[in-house]
Parts: sequence; structure tokens; C-alpha cells
Amino acid sequence: MFTIFLIIHISTGFICLITGVIAMTSRKTLGKHSLSGELYHWSYVFVFITTVVMSIIHWEDSAHLFYIGAFSYALAFIGYVAAKVRKKYWLRSHIGGMLGSYIGVVTATIVVNVPKIPVLNDLPPLLFWFLPTLIGTPLIFNVVKKYTLQMNS
Repeated sequence: MFTIFLIIHISTGFICLITGVIAMTSRKTLGKHSLSGELYHWSYVFVFITTVVMSIIHWEDSAHLFYIGAFSYALAFIGYVAAKVRKKYWLRSHIGGMLGSYIGVVTATIVVNVPKIPVLNDLPPLLFWFLPTLIGTPLIFNVVKKYTLQMNS
């Protein structure tokens, strides 16, 4: 049973990685951006569900993954709902939530795979837990600034 959830988890995580890049690089209008964003969000739902199930199955070794998954999906949910409801400052919440959740998916991918990569596996593992956030957070602030300035022009 664990293997089935793992396969779903890896597959939907891969979809998140791809659709996230498509949403980030496409024109911010209905069409490619919104479709890839929908696919990203619903794939993330499956990533989260499988994370919960797998962490419960192996709780002693994986409890921390439950909390990381919950936090990461909460960011995706905030970003998704912000775009749907569009209350005051919705764009900041949308960008911050979606890109924050993308940092989560990238971090998970790196942390799981770096130990299998020669040379990189010699570096401190904690580096790979924080590197995506250290790189991604300033980018989020720049993107928020860019799009909120464009909307206010």
C-alpha cells in the first residue's frame, strides 16, 4: 500500500514541478497560466494527501514530513483561494502562497534526491533544506513588487 501512495506522490510532485514552471513563465492571463495553476494546485492536493498517509504509516521516521507537507500545502491553498476570491491584497497572497508552496516542492525534491548524487552528497544535508528558501524568498518579494506595481500603474 505504501508503494502505491509513493508512486502517486512522486507522479503528482513531478506534475507540480512542471506546471509550476509553466504558470510562472506564462503570461498572467486566463489560459496557460490559469490552467497550469489549476493543475498545479490539484496535483499539490494529491501530494499533500499522500504525504499525510505515508507519514502516518511511517510516523516514527516521517512525522516531520507531515508538518512540512501541511505547511507547504497551506501555502498552495492560500495562493489558490486568493486568486479565486480576490479580496484586498489578493495578488500578494496569491504570489506568495503559490511560490512559497513551490519552494516546498523543490525543497522536498532536492532533499530526497541529493543523497543519491555524487559530490553533492558530500555537502551538509541542512544546506539543501534551506537553500531553496534562501534563493526563493527574495525572488518572491521581487515578483510581488513587480506585479503589484503593474496593477497600480
